[in-house]
Amino acid sequence: MEKNVKQIKESPVRVMAGAVPLDGDLSVPENPRGIVLFAHGSGSSRLSPRNRYVSGVLQNAGLATVLFDLLTKEEEAEDSRTGHLRFNIPFLARRLVAATIWLRKDSEVRDLNLGYFGASTGAAAALLAVAELPDVVSAVVSRGGRPDLALPALSRVKAPVLLIVGGEDLPVIGMNREAFRELKVEKELVIVQGATHLFEEPGALEKVAELAAGWFLKYLGSRSEMMEKVAA
Repeated sequence: MEKNVKQIKESPVRVMAGAVPLDGDLSVPENPRGIVLFAHGSGSSRLSPRNRYVSGVLQNAGLATVLFDLLTKEEEAEDSRTGHLRFNIPFLARRLVAATIWLRKDSEVRDLNLGYFGASTGAAAALLAVAELPDVVSAVVSRGGRPDLALPALSRVKAPVLLIVGGEDLPVIGMNREAFRELKVEKELVIVQGATHLFEEPGALEKVAELAAGWFLKYLGSRSEMMEKVAA
């Protein structure tokens, strides 16, 4: 894994989901080997300290990242009262698809192979979006995710999937095992012993970041790198 990246260019972005503007943060290291779009979980945002920590590790490994809000501020306020959007997986997946289409038009990163990092319900949205974009997304990582919420779409997922679950997060382990059986692609289920749902225990989130970086570095790479491999 690459370390000590000399420079990371960070800039705020406005992700357009159709006509809806969503705030985001784009970080691009020198000579990026791919780009990872984050889909946060229920009740969270692009400011999630856990996702920001993981994104920092990915950047230092040579991967560009995009963290963005799946909901507008008005939608977040409404959802905090009703909770009706955070579990609306098709709605969240449509937002992620729109963000992906927007990203593919950005001249700085459009030629990079793309991965999704999803947490909690964001993982279900990521997997549903991957099923809708089979030739666009090259790898998926789920942290404490609810892939079971995308169960009908899992057989259509074409990208390699890594599921990471805390060893003390017993109900979610069962949900991930159910989803794992439905996936027909290269896949792995890793249980981080001693970790709970949010991976707050010492070393737990570091392990998640290490696993995610390894998965993305294995399956992502600049298109020029991929063409070189094909030519060889």
